[in-house]
Amino acid sequence: MSRVSRCIDNGPMEAFWGMLKSEMYYLKKFQTYEELKEAISDYIDYYNNHRYQKRLNCMTPIEYRNYLKDAT
Repeated sequence: MSRVSRCIDNGPMEAFWGMLKSEMYYLKKFQTYEELKEAISDYIDYYNNHRYQKRLNCMTPIEYRNYLKDAT
């Protein structure tokens, strides 16, 4: 974080939580807190390892990170 009132710093996390809610949370009803925690953990794994993202040249975040590491 840079300074107070710099909302640009929070933008990527706000976007992630918005996607999580629209792609996972709003589509299901959770009976227990443990069920919700497990679903969030599964979604984060899916997002990082399996979900292709157009802004990353149609790669997953892990694939893109490895691509950049190999490019240097």
